[in-house]
Amino acid sequence: MDLTTLALPAAAGLVGGAMNALAGGGTFATLPALIAVGLPANVANATSNVALLPGAATSVYAFRDEIGPVGGVPIRLLAAITFVGGLIGSVLLVLTPSHSFDVIIPWLLLFAFVVLAVGKPAAAWLHGRVTIGPRTLIGAQAVLGVYGGYFGGGVGLMTTAVYGLLAGITPRALFAPRTLMLAIANAAAAIVFVATGLVRWSACLPMLVGGILGGWAGAHVGKRLPAGVIRAWTLLVTAATTAVFFWRAYG
Repeated sequence: MDLTTLALPAAAGLVGGAMNALAGGGTFATLPALIAVGLPANVANATSNVALLPGAATSVYAFRDEIGPVGGVPIRLLAAITFVGGLIGSVLLVLTPSHSFDVIIPWLLLFAFVVLAVGKPAAAWLHGRVTIGPRTLIGAQAVLGVYGGYFGGGVGLMTTAVYGLLAGITPRALFAPRTLMLAIANAAAAIVFVATGLVRWSACLPMLVGGILGGWAGAHVGKRLPAGVIRAWTLLVTAATTAVFFWRAYG
């Protein structure tokens, strides 16, 4: 890879790291960039996962004072479930072709967009009629962990949507726990991807540097943004990600 080719992964890592810190969806920036420089889809996915991991860790450190239980469930339990789910999902990616999952991804992202769009009134309506217990949240976290390990595209957005619906938490309040779950799922998947040789390090390393800078910047900017701006940004990123993946799968 020449200097120009290395610059694209680095820039995509910067944008993707910031997106993950603010609202999730960093894969939307990194995966297309890696495919554009010639990586196969499964290798690009694994490389993107590993490259964004240090940036996610940087964001977690910036949000460390805000990490706490979610919906009454201890954060350590959610973290353990996410790690196991990430291992399972990443093994599934290694064993199965990624193309078959491309058809499902847009519908999962569409679900995230709908839940985010009507999240607050839907959560109020739901909480007024049923009781959401810890078991529901634990089950949802297990699914998110597997998805995060398998593909990860939009998993931060889906986590925001699911937490908002099940626990009634605003996107801004979700920065810390959501970023932690993303980092843990990425860490679990990275173990499998590195061990199986799916990571293209020539593209991963410049993207990794960009991801660290983007994750740090996004976390510090996010602390100063009002909830309304975060919600609008989250909806915008979700809509754009959903449209791109529908076009990619069915266009």
